[in-house]
Order: sequence, then structure tokens, then C-alpha cells
Amino acid sequence: MEQMMEYVPNMYATFWALVPPLVAIILALVTKEVYSSLFIGIVIGGLFYGNIFQQGFSFEKSVLHIFEDGLVGVLSDPYNVGILIFLVVLGIMVSMMNKAGGSAAFGQWAGRHIKTRIGAQLSAVLLGMLIFIDDYFNCLTVGSVMRPVTDKHQVSRAKLAYIIDATAAPICIIAPISSWAAAVTGFVEGEDGFAVFMNAIPYNYYALLTIIAMLTMVLFKIDFGAMAVHEANAAKGDLYTTPERPYANSAPDTVKGRGTVVDLLFPIITLIICCIIGMIYTGGFFSGTGFVEAFSGSDASVGLMLGSFFALVITIVFYALRKVLTFTESCGCLPEGFKAMVPAILILTFAWTLKGMTDSLGAKEYVAGLVGGISGPWLALFPAVVFVVGAFLAFATGTSWGTFGILIPIVVSTFSGTNHTMMIISISACMAGAVCGDHCSPISDTTIMASAGAQCSHINHVSTQLPYVLVVAAVSCITYIIAGFVQSPVLPLVIGIVLMVGTLFGIKYLMKNIGVRDKKDKVQ
Repeated sequence: MEQMMEYVPNMYATFWALVPPLVAIILALVTKEVYSSLFIGIVIGGLFYGNIFQQGFSFEKSVLHIFEDGLVGVLSDPYNVGILIFLVVLGIMVSMMNKAGGSAAFGQWAGRHIKTRIGAQLSAVLLGMLIFIDDYFNCLTVGSVMRPVTDKHQVSRAKLAYIIDATAAPICIIAPISSWAAAVTGFVEGEDGFAVFMNAIPYNYYALLTIIAMLTMVLFKIDFGAMAVHEANAAKGDLYTTPERPYANSAPDTVKGRGTVVDLLFPIITLIICCIIGMIYTGGFFSGTGFVEAFSGSDASVGLMLGSFFALVITIVFYALRKVLTFTESCGCLPEGFKAMVPAILILTFAWTLKGMTDSLGAKEYVAGLVGGISGPWLALFPAVVFVVGAFLAFATGTSWGTFGILIPIVVSTFSGTNHTMMIISISACMAGAVCGDHCSPISDTTIMASAGAQCSHINHVSTQLPYVLVVAAVSCITYIIAGFVQSPVLPLVIGIVLMVGTLFGIKYLMKNIGVRDKKDKVQ
């Protein structure tokens, strides 16, 4: 073991450390096949670890690194296992809600109260904004609840997946009581982490502008790129557009005689309450720690795992007492819920393993060296540079929390004790960049969860939302350039909102003119 820990590959802390995830991402986008693409990226990382292009290449070291340190390592990590258990329990609860008729009853209720496509999308946005505790929880809950409603109003699965993804991490990163706030505060050493997080919220331009962009596109029916094709086809009855149609042939919800909206709302509310209790428990709340301190010091994996387990038990008892599901029927949902989560679990496992490959090749150290070298007159542009680097790193590695861990300590060491305002702006830029990259990365766990929640083809989700993310990212980068000079949150945000809305209406105008021109050409 000591020899393994002391071993450093020759490609350590070089650009080569970013090649495995980049290969996986490019292959996934080109081939539309995510499993093999991720595994090829893992294999490349393992070969680099064994110094394939150098003298003394060790095939044995590469293979053992892929399987022992990689796949087995991530599946034996307690944090990862806790997240997987949480996903399985959520899958079981969704299966139970469907079988009890709760989901179908909610769909019928929503059908009477939600009359339009805009209303269906706004309802999904609102629910996503209300569930701000954790992004995993957000993705799967919003998907299971809103999917029947958006299907009825012919909203494409790709659009639902985008709404879910855009109200997951971007909402969690500006919510003081969330697992993301807890992660960020843990990386700010030598400062009051929670105070820094609160001060950084007004500067989190990517998260704020994502919400503005999403609402603008929904209210004014602005769609472009691949999403426009998906939405046009959905209006004609095709919710999927491409041949990959996950769950298209799944059995419809069973509507029991006693199944009502309560049978959907009670499990979800119970899940929220139990997960909050689970998270503050892991933060020491019941040992005398304050609520905010307990949340910021919580272990999201353990808290969500414990919370979801107790919510499941309570739901089983609740259904049995209401006689909508017997104990035997509830138990029958266990394998069904697990089976529904297998694709997400497989992608997550590969994504975690790929991240392990990049870590062992020194990706963090390489990026830290690049960012840490910025000084002098370039410091005013530091927030914008941190945003771009954070977005690239999170996109390439599929982890925003890992990006926090790399860049936030660099920011703190650069500005701590000299320019507190620039430190806040730059930490916020790091958070925003990490969320941006995480938002659109094919190997991001949040992106994977959004696909699973919407029951949408994963690659379809990535390819349709990428243009949206890039537009918001470009405007956000401009706002960080302005913020670096004015060092105030309001003016850059106002300019950013004007630019964001103006850009979207400009795109709509161009698409309308191009559409008119195309029709004229066809007539001629």
C-alpha cells in the first residue's frame, strides 16, 4: 500500500490528466453511447497511470488501477454507497407512488388545474425551486411528479430534463440551507464559511441568470438548437424525437380506487422532512449544534440515506393504513424501484471512476498551477478567469464539488487579508463556473439524475441543453468581467439580466426571420 501511495505517474499534473474525461465526453456526444464512452475514458486514464508512452510501462499497474483503485474503489467508498442507496430508495418510493395511484391522481388533478404548456413548464420550474435541499433529491422528485403533467401538455422529455437540471444545482448553490452550501463552507478555510457563502449569493451570476433565462424561454416560447426540434415534434405527439426512447413502452400508472393526490404529496413531504432531519442529525444538531451550523457541517450522503430510509418505512405504513397498498404490494416495488435506477447507477459508477482517474493523474494540481499564476493588472479579470476555468474543469471531470475543492482554496490564499470583496466575487465565480460545467457535462451526476428524472435519453438531454448553457455562460462571463472592475453586485447583475433577455429575444427574432426566409425559398 505504501508503494501505491508513493507512486506518481510521469504524466502527473500535466495537460494529459484532462485527456481521459475529454475523450469520454467527445465520444459520448459523437457516438450517442454513454456507457462505452465513459469506460473508454477510464481505460485511457488507467493506461496513462501506467505510463503507456514512457519506458517502464506497466500493464499490470494500469489494469489494477482501473479495477481495484477505480471501479472497486468508488463502489467501496461510504459516501458513494450512501448516494446509491438514496437513489434506490427514491426509485422504490416513486414505484410505490405509481402503484398506489398517487402519481396518476396528481396528473388528473393537474390536468384540471394546469391548462397550457406554459403552465405545465412553470409548474415544473416552481416545484424545482421549492426543492432546494439537494440536487439529487430535486432531480428525481421533480421528474416523477411533473412527468405525467408535461407529457399530457406535449412538452418534450428533453425540455423537462432541462428544466429539472436548471432548477437543481443552480438553485441549490444559492440556497443557504442545502447540501451545496454545506460543501462550499467546508472549503473556505480561515474564514467564516457560511458568511462567505451568503455574501457570494448576489454575485452568483450563472445561477441567477439561468433562472432568468429559463423563465424567459418558457413564458415567451423561445427554443433554439436541437431543443427547438424536440419541442416541435412534441407538439405533434412525439415526446422523444430520436430512436432512444427510454420508458416509452413502460406500463401506465395503476390507479387504485382509493389512490388520491394525498398518496403522492404525503410521501414527498415526508421525504423532505426526513431528509432535513437526517442532514442536521449528521451535523450534530441533536447534540447541541445550532441549526445553520448543523446544516453547514452535515454529511449529505448519510443524511439523505437515513432520511430516505425512514421516509420509505413511514410511507409503507401510511399506504397500509389507507389500504391503497398492502405490505406485500409495497415490498413488490423494491425490485421495480431498483431496476428503474440501474441505468443511472451504472453511469454514476463510471463517472465516479473516471473522476478517480483524473485525480490520480494530478488534474487538480495542473489547474491549480494555471490559475495560481495570475497576478498584477490581470487581477481585475481574475473572477472571469476563475469562472471559465471552473466551468471547463467541472465539464471535464463531471464534478462541481471537486472544482470547489481545487479553486476555492486558491482564491482564499490570493485575496484573504488583502481584498475581501474580490475574494467574495472570485469564490462566487468559482461556484458559478463549477455549476455551469456541471450543468452541461455528460459525466456529471446531476446531469445523469436529470435524465433519469425526466426519463429522457441521457445524450439527448446533454445535446439539447448545451446551447442554452453556453448562452447563459457567455453572458455570465461578461458580468464577471464587469464585477471585477466595479466590485459591486448590483450593476453587473442588471447588465447581465438585460443582456440575457436581449440575447434570447435576438435569437427568437433571428430564428423567426430564418424560418420566413426558408419558407420563401421553398415556395420559389
